Amino acid sequence: MAVIAPRDARPLTRGVTAARGFRAAATSADVRGAGSTKPDVAIVCSDGLAAAAGVFTTNRVKAAPVVVSQLHLKRGRARAVVVNSGNANACTGAQGLGDALRMAQTAADAVDCDPGEVLVASTGLIGRAMPMDRIQPAIMAAGSQLDHGNGHRAAEAIMTTDTRPKEAVAQLVAFGTPQTVGGMAKGAGMIHPDMATLLAFVTTDAKVAPDLLSDLLRASVRTSFNSISIDGDTSTNDCCLILANGAAGAPEIERGTREADLLAEALDAVLMDLAEQIVADGEGVTKTFSVHISGALDEEQARLAARTVTSSSLVKTAIHGADPNWGRILAAVGRSGADLALDRCRLSLAGMELFAMGRASATPVDEVAQALRQPRIAIEMDLGVGEAEATALGCDLSSEYVRINADYSS
Repeated sequence: MAVIAPRDARPLTRGVTAARGFRAAATSADVRGAGSTKPDVAIVCSDGLAAAAGVFTTNRVKAAPVVVSQLHLKRGRARAVVVNSGNANACTGAQGLGDALRMAQTAADAVDCDPGEVLVASTGLIGRAMPMDRIQPAIMAAGSQLDHGNGHRAAEAIMTTDTRPKEAVAQLVAFGTPQTVGGMAKGAGMIHPDMATLLAFVTTDAKVAPDLLSDLLRASVRTSFNSISIDGDTSTNDCCLILANGAAGAPEIERGTREADLLAEALDAVLMDLAEQIVADGEGVTKTFSVHISGALDEEQARLAARTVTSSSLVKTAIHGADPNWGRILAAVGRSGADLALDRCRLSLAGMELFAMGRASATPVDEVAQALRQPRIAIEMDLGVGEAEATALGCDLSSEYVRINADYSS
């Protein structure tokens, strides 16, 4: 079984470098030009060439680093990832594409590999030229500081409006050999399913072929990052990248085996933990809530209904204000497009039934309001038409979210 390292048991200081054969570094380029010394450029590097895969934004407006990374991933192999915060390098035309390629070239020089073996990611403001005169020296400096103990510093460097770094680790035993999956992520705003607006970087010392690695990543993203929502917006820069270098020394994990199931389980544990951390650290968030839909015709309809509830502004503001207006939940499910039988639907909040058999239940309104004051709220709804189920994670919508995003580029 894959075992996630509990965050309350020990601090995760080496999430993305927890696996054997991975090093990281972070430096400051003052990307936003505000005189900051905060680390905002990071490199994650495998000691040897690794199998690589990625999942990217479905937004049709794609940032230059997304285009470059998708191109480089056609090889199915990579040595390093270079990432910056503070500037998205999106909607920057031919110059932006050239800048992303220069970032790859500079990182390749720094770690001594082919530029096609470098993946690039950026996050921050859209539409501004990259300050390459500061970024390139910072990348070279990071290359000289690569170390197994710098995973946490790299996780700090990729933050934008995040209030804390996000890291996770899980372990599995395959072929009698302990193997590790580690990761880091950033994201606090513009978060919505179908590649939530985030950057995530995952590493493992398991040996996996690129095609299987890609399939495992896509399946895991579907039930983790693609099941969360903060504000209903998607980004130009979303990406989740994974490198598998085989440094554990075990045989290659093959499709359809118990070892592949164990790796999938560990990957799921890491990505789900990172996804939950992102929701909990959403911009202006004071509460999080889960929506579990059951009784759906198929899993896709269950996911559609759950995601519609988590992205509903009316539901999110009701959660924030502890307003027991559960009709908003029913209305969101009703407009989601998922099939339901209203006379067989059941809706519960924090274990209290609110609606059943086509009408309101007798649960006192004040008890519902009290439950909505909790920091984590569970919503469950049975659609009454099938056996499929799915869960999505969301958060409240507060005035602080408006303040953060009204001031973001100033």
